[in-house]
This record gives sequence, structure tokens and C-alpha cells, in this order.
Amino acid sequence: QVQLVESGGGLVQAGGSLRLSCAASGRTFSSYAMGWFRQAPGKEREFVAAISWSVGNPYYADSVKGRFTISRDNAKNTMYLQMNSLKPEDTAVYYCAAGTLYNGILVNARTWGQGTQVTVSS
Repeated sequence: QVQLVESGGGLVQAGGSLRLSCAASGRTFSSYAMGWFRQAPGKEREFVAAISWSVGNPYYADSVKGRFTISRDNAKNTMYLQMNSLKPEDTAVYYCAAGTLYNGILVNARTWGQGTQVTVSS
């Protein structure tokens, strides 16, 4: 099955930027959608962004629209989340996932990365 490995999290000040990476191995996934979720302590997991793997059409939650950019590199089997203008509210563990797209949201996610911590100080 597909395995996902995340990297790129860290500590930044408000207004700063980070780029998260999610590398996939174990399967080809041209027919899959990929995306990002985040979860803060005590909060439910929240959809952030998704992308159709073959075409690259992006979808975003309203909370990150205009600040985050999702992309993928098919040759490297890697997905990215470029996060700009970060806010303290963006602080969370970010997870990449593989699933399907439904109304612009990643659903039926069967495979998850281990998560990477993003902390934004004010």
C-alpha cells in the first residue's frame, strides 16, 4: 500500500512561511487525490487543501484560501503545501493523506502520514 512521509514543519513567527512535503512510496497513485489536514490539541481534524493527482486541480478550505498553495510533483511522487502569511491560528499538526475528492474535499482517506508540527508564534 501507499506510504506517506511528511517533512517541513517547524516554528515560525506570524507572517512567516513554511513548505510542507509529503513523499509517497509503495504504489503509483495516478488515480488518487492527495491532500492535507490539520489538528490542534483538543480540536477535531480540519480539512486544509486537496489536489487531484493526475491533473493537479487544487482545492482549499476557506480559512487558508489565498495564503496556502498545494502542488504536486508527479516525477517525485511528492505533494507540497506552501504556507504563507502564517497566523497563530494555523498552529497544528499537519497530516498528508491519500483519498478521493468529493465536492472539493478529500474523503475516504485510507493512508495518512505521521504528521508534522507547525507552530506559529505571535
